[in-house]
Amino acid sequence: MELKDKLLSSYIAFEDKLDTNSDVHEVRSKALQNFENLGFPTKKLEAWKYTSLNSVLKQDYSLFPDKIEAIELSDVKKYFIHEIDSYKVIFINGKYSSFLSQTTHENYDVCLMSSALNSLKYKPVIDKYFNKIAKQDNLTSLNTAFATEGAYINIPKNTEVKKPIQIINFTTGAQSATMVQPRNLVVVGENSHVQIIERHQSLTSNAVLTNAVTEVYADTSSTVDIYKIQDDEITASLVDNSYIEQQSKSVVSVHTFSFGGNITRNNLNFYQKGEYIDSILKGITISKGKQHIDHHTLVHHIEPNCESHQDYKGIYDERSTSVFNGKVIVNKEAQKTNAYQQNNNVLLSDKATINAKPQLEIFADDVKCSHGCTIGQLDDDALFYMQQRGIPEKEGKGLLMFAFANTVLESVRIPEVKQRITNLIANKLGVNIGFDL
Repeated sequence: MELKDKLLSSYIAFEDKLDTNSDVHEVRSKALQNFENLGFPTKKLEAWKYTSLNSVLKQDYSLFPDKIEAIELSDVKKYFIHEIDSYKVIFINGKYSSFLSQTTHENYDVCLMSSALNSLKYKPVIDKYFNKIAKQDNLTSLNTAFATEGAYINIPKNTEVKKPIQIINFTTGAQSATMVQPRNLVVVGENSHVQIIERHQSLTSNAVLTNAVTEVYADTSSTVDIYKIQDDEITASLVDNSYIEQQSKSVVSVHTFSFGGNITRNNLNFYQKGEYIDSILKGITISKGKQHIDHHTLVHHIEPNCESHQDYKGIYDERSTSVFNGKVIVNKEAQKTNAYQQNNNVLLSDKATINAKPQLEIFADDVKCSHGCTIGQLDDDALFYMQQRGIPEKEGKGLLMFAFANTVLESVRIPEVKQRITNLIANKLGVNIGFDL
């Protein structure tokens, strides 16, 4: 049975086990119908021209694990940013792990989507925000139809969350192949501030497919920092759909660090619905083997006097492939927009491939908008210069790569995250750098 047919045939039994309100049930039903009509994306779609899911869709995935698999903290501690005190919302095979988590309801809610979907207490927030900015495309609709669990974060106005929030989804390989569909909702009130670290991590060599959706609402003058760490097993594939709506004077930054996995697709969408908004999208990609990593970004400037900054760096070796499709839309009313987009790539092998497509759609006449893309190799002259001063070739290449990536790392606001990413980059490049960036 094909995966699409398996999902559709299992929906009734899936819904019967839930106790969600009628409005959510209606949202699920419409989403399922949409997925049934659209199916999984294929390369015939322009947005998926360079990315095929055929190989990962052939697996016979377990869709709804019945029990929580027990794992020891010592076995997974290395995947946490354990150097800092933080809230933790941890899932194992799509099920909440109370043993590994630390949630709160004191001054704000850092808890579970299942609680929010099933409780009258949270119904006003769910009715107002759940599935309101997410696109009605195939994979997002699939997630909406089947999502039961994920992180629910609701920060009231004038509140600074003192500790970062870590959201980690583990898969254990209890089944020969596992599919999980986490759904996160983040609502940040006026003049509030939160930092979020997100990771999807397979603990098995069995096949894993994650179809994640996150909706983020940033109210007036709020600040939201999100860090996505993607360094999974080569048998794990990820489709990460993030939708962010900003109100006036808000600042939202998303840093995406893509280092591992089989097929990784990041769909990152920003919608600016106010003036004096700043949207920051940055990423570092390092891939090798036959890895395929695809970044699709959208920043929609709707109101005047706003900014957006995109800076993506990629390093590709062996037969790896990558895609960068960055789109900026500036509405006619969005005068005084300042939109910057840059994508720089280094190919370490003549068999590595990058498909880059920066796009600007500008309907206003008083704007500053720029985009650029470079694809090349390491500077041989710079490498030769370093070798002449006693730096071995391998370490010299590592230093050049660190310098190349530093414009992304310098804007990371959590020092422990910056150090962790620095170490991951050094490990991926196979060098030992004796300094901090």
